[in-house]
Amino acid sequence: MKIALLCRSPQLYSHQRIIEAARARGHEIDTIDHLRCTIDIASHRPKIHYQGRALTGYDAVVPRIGASVTFFGTAVVRQFEMMRVYCVNESVAIARSRDKLRSLQLLSRKGIGLPVTVFAHKTSNAEDIVRLAGGAPVVIKLLEGTQGIGVVLGETPKAAESIIQAFGGVNTNILVQEYVEEANGEDIRCIVVGEKVVASMMRKGKEGDFRSNLHRGGSARPIKITPQERATAIGAAKAMGLNVCGVDMLRSNHGPVVMEVNSSPGLEGVEQATGVDVAAKIVQFVENNAEPGKTRTKGKG
Repeated sequence: MKIALLCRSPQLYSHQRIIEAARARGHEIDTIDHLRCTIDIASHRPKIHYQGRALTGYDAVVPRIGASVTFFGTAVVRQFEMMRVYCVNESVAIARSRDKLRSLQLLSRKGIGLPVTVFAHKTSNAEDIVRLAGGAPVVIKLLEGTQGIGVVLGETPKAAESIIQAFGGVNTNILVQEYVEEANGEDIRCIVVGEKVVASMMRKGKEGDFRSNLHRGGSARPIKITPQERATAIGAAKAMGLNVCGVDMLRSNHGPVVMEVNSSPGLEGVEQATGVDVAAKIVQFVENNAEPGKTRTKGKG
């Protein structure tokens, strides 16, 4: 097969692993910087140009679209779809997962476990926002934040209200969520590939930090998840319409609650923690599913 890997930095661990796995299984794989693509929207002849040539002959696309370039990245994925090339994650599913509010609304509609969440723009009623989220402590998030950036813990009512008002001063949208204290600064990252959880790890934040992101200095270890946690991860991926994703959950007193669904999960932490060859699982999924024109939109909303 001829595979296109859409990514900005081919030297990153996750991208190198996908390249290695594809070549080890006898496939040709090219790395394409989606920001350097030019989309030719000609009637009946959709094309993508890259480095002076038209991109043709691809059997499948593996999109690794960074959060900061979601708009243009998904446009490139959508153009491949218009060209009837199979995309592991479709453009609309990536867009769903990148919009924190939209993703939570879709998960809620499907009955997926979620923390109590309040969305706000005007923050003059900070006291009411905190109350609706269940009272302090609460977690306050910028809607556009990634890798734990723009996530703050409001430990007391006054602290939470001050943080909310400060975010309001920069004219931004925020999410305020209940703080799941019983999770003890730990979360579960499940990697879903083709409606199966292929690897799972427990992440714990560094000392004194409630955020468990490995980018923020957290640690990880393999973990055996419960049937309910497995069903929650798979259900979250289906709600987004994603074939490959990372689902982040907390263990709360009322069952697993989903914090985020990531359409381009990093592979380094989970492969090193679990010993699972996630990259090979992704390539195997491509082998089993890539067909010309197989671009029907999954998920709803």
